[in-house]
Amino acid sequence: MARPPTLEEIYDVAHRAVSIFNSNEYECCLFGSAGCVLYGTTRCPNDVDLVVFADNVDAEDLKTLLVEEDEDFYLVSSRNRRATYEVLWCSLTPGRRGTARACKVDILLPGCLNIPDVPSAQIKKMQHLPVMPLLPLLLLKLQGWTDHRDSDRRDMQEKQYVDVQDIDELLEITCDRRTYIGSRSLQWVPEDFIDDARERVLEYVEEFPASMLYWEALGFQTA
Repeated sequence: MARPPTLEEIYDVAHRAVSIFNSNEYECCLFGSAGCVLYGTTRCPNDVDLVVFADNVDAEDLKTLLVEEDEDFYLVSSRNRRATYEVLWCSLTPGRRGTARACKVDILLPGCLNIPDVPSAQIKKMQHLPVMPLLPLLLLKLQGWTDHRDSDRRDMQEKQYVDVQDIDELLEITCDRRTYIGSRSLQWVPEDFIDDARERVLEYVEEFPASMLYWEALGFQTA
């Protein structure tokens, strides 16, 4: 089995993708585990998740843009025969596409997976990388936990355990920064996104009661 990407390699791939999007006047930000680690979680991500804020373009066009502008990005067919998309990778051996060591890169648009459209002024900069604001990032991680837990696929179900590690660490970090759902800086977040999160918080607390006080500190009801 090939050695997974190091954190330094994750950052490098993210920087290269962000630079290409920015040079083409597309704003973007990291989310997922790569976003979490920028805030201080300890688990090294396995891939790069980027949401790109662009009109009149789809995710496949954005993937193609990266492939055309950087020789280390490449596309492979999905293992799902019914898939209408290709999977984007970045070689970790410069100039050798398709080598054993590579980093997967997921490119999404707002609305996909309920990802909110983040105002430019709310995107944070950490390690010279744009990252989703802390509380929405946590709530998307929570969504990932329920999606993985409820999946019919065993490989997806296995991901719920690392989700819990990320959530618990990010939950504590979010509380330390005194962020809460009623904050004026979060008025842009869609109400249905918060409503869905409220239901997931109840499920999480039921399974992990020790998290209750943290969620309450963020403004969520836990009973």
